[in-house]
Amino acid sequence: MSSSDAPVRPAAVLANDPYGEVDRTAEAIWVLAEKAIAAGEAGRVSDQAVATLLTAALKLYVAKTDGEERTFRALRGAKDEAITATEVVSACSEILRALRLGPMELALWYRRRPDPDF
Repeated sequence: MSSSDAPVRPAAVLANDPYGEVDRTAEAIWVLAEKAIAAGEAGRVSDQAVATLLTAALKLYVAKTDGEERTFRALRGAKDEAITATEVVSACSEILRALRLGPMELALWYRRRPDPDF
């Protein structure tokens, strides 16, 4: 199942779903983060808030891809329109470092995406 095959959740369903708040809040967080970055005020967001958001996003991604036995594009936008390669590598490096892992462990667990269209 590709990301285009994933079920779209109507607003009425989201309103009645206790986890629908994640969908509603994600866009608000995106807008606020972009605004802070553009204004040069990313430092006003606490390190703990960023770590919490990143950890939650990673855990949700893995739970969905492993639990639903499918994959989908892990990043917003196409190619580098929302995030650069530098940003990705910087974040990946720090995530690996946080767990005392290195590029070798990443290479061992690396899996190719099943869809070449990502």
